[in-house]
Amino acid sequence: MIEARGLTKRYGDKLAVDDLSFVVTPGVVTGFLGPNGAGKSTTMRMILGLDAPTRGSVTVNGKPYRDHPAPLHEVGALLEARAVHTGRSAYNHLLALAQTSGIPRTRVDEVIEVVGLGEVARKRAGGFSLGMGQRLGIATALLGDPQTYILDEPVNGLDPEGIRWIRDLLHKLASDGRTVFVSSHLMSEMALTAQHLIVVGRGRLIADTSVEEFIASASRNLVRVRTSDVEGMRALLSGPDVTIAETDGALQIAGLTTDQIGVMAARAGLTLLELSAQQASLEEAFMDVTADSVEFHAAPTTALPAREGGRA
Repeated sequence: MIEARGLTKRYGDKLAVDDLSFVVTPGVVTGFLGPNGAGKSTTMRMILGLDAPTRGSVTVNGKPYRDHPAPLHEVGALLEARAVHTGRSAYNHLLALAQTSGIPRTRVDEVIEVVGLGEVARKRAGGFSLGMGQRLGIATALLGDPQTYILDEPVNGLDPEGIRWIRDLLHKLASDGRTVFVSSHLMSEMALTAQHLIVVGRGRLIADTSVEEFIASASRNLVRVRTSDVEGMRALLSGPDVTIAETDGALQIAGLTTDQIGVMAARAGLTLLELSAQQASLEEAFMDVTADSVEFHAAPTTALPAREGGRA
């Protein structure tokens, strides 16, 4: 379990983390989301004792990270996968960590196989691709067989097979009762991986809820209707509290439920070709909830200047 209480970090005049409190519980994958500059990396560094809080506290399994006598057995962390001595092989990198932490050599062989680096384990890590380096970082996190995992962008550089593998691995760790805390900017992947979300913006807590509740809170409760009689359906459903828009030959209805529309259409004898509730994606919900917390705003693509003289 990870527990942050009033966690605050200031760098000079910049308040990176502002009175942040949350609990990451075992048994579920908890996603840690926020725009660039929201304080996610700083928070993770404070959890791992790499930065000291200005105020507040954070514990892992009941203690500050630095107070654990065998931290690799308590927490498996991935913050920067390429933080490896480039002249060492993957095997020797893991072996050095194991020997300084009382971890048997056999465990090194186990995690190498788990992450799929068996064929390159004796090669120098400096020659690894981004994806191979990421797998080595994950192997390092797994090495001590800890109860808690803190992973920053674990799918970075992985191919589709690797992304699916890490997703299944995180689910397996959580199902075994481990605490799994994962930061990512890939909303589509987080929607498939996380069950719970902690969302921050400008260093403050925005949401601490399940994925389903987070998406539902941002949804506009639209219903998509396709029918053989669009104008008849529009006239039937029109009302003072109903908004109707047409997109791609279908009506988007706000203000009525699917059940209400179905009953009304049946009574009027109108044929329904499609009747479905439209829910926001995690990306849409995230963009909506964090809109006021984005530090850097790019201009819309329509603002790109036209190229003079046509093609080169």
